Amino acid sequence: MSLVELIGQADERGLAASGLACLDRCIPLLGGDDEVLRPLWAGLADDAGAAEWGERLEQVRGKLGGEFGVADGGEGESGSGEDEAVLLARRMLAAAPVERSADGVRVWADACSVAALRIHRLLDPLKDAGDSVDARREGRTEGMSPLVAAELRRQITVLELLAGHGPAGLRPALEVSTEGRRVLRAVVSRRSRRRG
Repeated sequence: MSLVELIGQADERGLAASGLACLDRCIPLLGGDDEVLRPLWAGLADDAGAAEWGERLEQVRGKLGGEFGVADGGEGESGSGEDEAVLLARRMLAAAPVERSADGVRVWADACSVAALRIHRLLDPLKDAGDSVDARREGRTEGMSPLVAAELRRQITVLELLAGHGPAGLRPALEVSTEGRRVLRAVVSRRSRRRG
C-alpha cells in the first residue's frame, strides 16, 4: 500500500502520530533537543491527551522560539538547500492544528509527509532521480536517493504500526522516529563541518 493510501485510511491517532513523527525527525533543523516533543507523544497514548494537545503544542513552540505564523511566507534568503529545509521544518510546526480533530490532523499529516520528504531530498548528498516527492508517496520508488528512501520507509512504518497496533504502536513508532532524527542530525552535522 502506498503512503498516500495509508494516510487516507489512518485514524485520528495514526494521523497525529504520523505528522508528529515527521516533525520529530526534522527537529535538528530547528535546534530542538531530543525530548522537546515528548509531551505531544505522551498525549497520543490516551483520549484524554487530545484535550491537552493545543496547550502542549504551544509549549513546544515556545521552547523552539521564533514566531510560527502559518502565513509565514517565502523562501530562505540565501536559497541554500539547508535554508529551505529549515523553513519547511518551521512550517510543519506552524501548521500543527491546535485542536486534534481527525480532519485537522489529516491535512497536517499529509503536509508533514510532503515536507519531510522534501527536506530529506534537499539534504541528501546524492541526487534523487524522481520528478517530485508526490511520485514517491504514490509508490513510484525507482531511482530514489538513500536518504529519501529511508524517510519514505519510516513514514510508512509509523502509519502501519499505528494501524496495526493502535496505542501500543506508539512506542515502536517513536523508536523509528528517533532513529530517523539521529540520521538527519548526522547529515546536518556533516554539512556544517564541510562548510566550516
